[in-house]
Amino acid sequence: MSADEEKKIIDNAEEEEEDEEETNNPQAQAVDGEGAAKKKKKKKNNNKKKKKATAQSEPPRVGITKLFPNGSYPEGEIQEYSGENSYRTTSAEKKEAEKLAMADPVKTYSDIRRAGEVHRQVRSYVQRSVKPGMSMTEIAEMVEDGTRACVEEDGLNSGVGFPTGVSLNDCAAHYTPNAGDKTVLNASDVLKIDFGVHVNGRIVDSAFTLNFEPTYNKLLEAVKAATNTGIKVAGIDMRLGDIGAEIQEVMESHEVEVNGTTYPVKAIRNLCGHSIDKYKIHGGKSVPIVNNGDQTKMEEGEYYAIETFGSTGRGYVSDQGVCSHYGRNKDAPHVPLRTQSAKSLLKVIDKNFGTLPFCRRYLDRIGESRYLLALNNLVDAGIVNDYPPLHDIKGSMTAQFEHTILLRPTVKEVVSRGTDY
Repeated sequence: MSADEEKKIIDNAEEEEEDEEETNNPQAQAVDGEGAAKKKKKKKNNNKKKKKATAQSEPPRVGITKLFPNGSYPEGEIQEYSGENSYRTTSAEKKEAEKLAMADPVKTYSDIRRAGEVHRQVRSYVQRSVKPGMSMTEIAEMVEDGTRACVEEDGLNSGVGFPTGVSLNDCAAHYTPNAGDKTVLNASDVLKIDFGVHVNGRIVDSAFTLNFEPTYNKLLEAVKAATNTGIKVAGIDMRLGDIGAEIQEVMESHEVEVNGTTYPVKAIRNLCGHSIDKYKIHGGKSVPIVNNGDQTKMEEGEYYAIETFGSTGRGYVSDQGVCSHYGRNKDAPHVPLRTQSAKSLLKVIDKNFGTLPFCRRYLDRIGESRYLLALNNLVDAGIVNDYPPLHDIKGSMTAQFEHTILLRPTVKEVVSRGTDY
C-alpha cells in the first residue's frame, strides 16, 4: 500500500467523524433547499468518504481511536483469583477499590487497553505476513510502522514501547537490526517477535515465536504452556519464586526430537518476566522462570510482563554480537560529559525517548548521524545502558511467549491476550 493510499484511509475515517458531528448539529442542518440539494449531490459523489472506519486496513494504518471513537477499548482475558484471594471477585470493598482505580486518571486501565488492542491488531497482520526470504529490517519495520500508525504516535504521549525484537534461533532476546544489517529469515529459523506499545507511558509488552517447518513445534508448545502457567498462578500476594517454580516444572516436562536426537527443553534461568512502571519497561520486580527462592510478593494494582524462554541448549544466555538496544538510566548520578556531541545526543534521547528503550535505527529515523562515539560515551558514563543480544550456545534453539497482566482489585486481566496466543 502506498503512502497516499494509507493517508486516504485515515482521511476518510476523519471525514466520517466530521460528517457525524455535522449531522448532530442543528445549525448545520438549517440550509435552504438549494443548499441541501447541492450537499446531497456532493455526498452522493463521495460515497467512499461516508464509510465508517469499522475495520482495520492491511497493512494496519487506521488509528485505534478511529475504530473505538467512544474511547472504550476491549478488556483483556479475565481470570478470577483463586485460593485465599477468591473472595476478591465478589467483595464489595474490592469492587469499590476497582471503581476508584478506574476513575483515577493515573491508574485508569483505558490507556493500557488501548495499547493492548493495538498490539493485537498489529501482530495479527504480522503473523500472516512474515515469510522466509524477508530481511529482519523489513520485519521489524513492518511491526513498527503498524504500531506507530495504529497507536497514533504522538511524541512521548503514545508510540512504540521499546525496540522490536526479532531474535533468531540461539539468540533469545535483544536483537533488532542496525542500519546495513542484511540478515534474512530462513525457513529453518525460529523467530521471536517481541514488541511493545505505550499510551501515556503505560506499556503493553507481549511476544510470540514463529517457525516455518515442524522440527521445533514441541519447543514452542513447551514455552507457550509455561507462559500460560505463569499467568495462571500469578496473583496478589503470590511469591515470585513460587511462580518461577511452577513455570520451570511445566517448561522442563517437555522435550524436542531433532534428527533422531532428543533434547530436553530448559528454562533459560537468567531471563525473566518483570513488573512494569510508567515509562519504564522493567519496573523493579523480576518474575523468574526457575525456582530461585525469591520471597518477594506481587501486590494489588501492579502490572507485569509474564514471559518465559525455553531452550534446547544449556538454558543460560550471554552477551554476544553488536549492540542495538539502549535505554536511559533513570537513576544515573550526575556525571559531567566531556564532549559536546554526547551532551547534544543526551538532549535528543531525553526529548524523543525519555526512559523508554530505543535502538540505533530509531536515532537514524529522527535524523541523527555519526552518533556512535557519543552514544558509547553516554554508556561509559553510566547515563545510558546498553543491552547486547543474548545468546544460548551455538546450534541451540530458543523460543519465547509473553503477555502483560493487570492485578486488578477484583480479578486478574490478561491485557494482551488474543485469539492467537
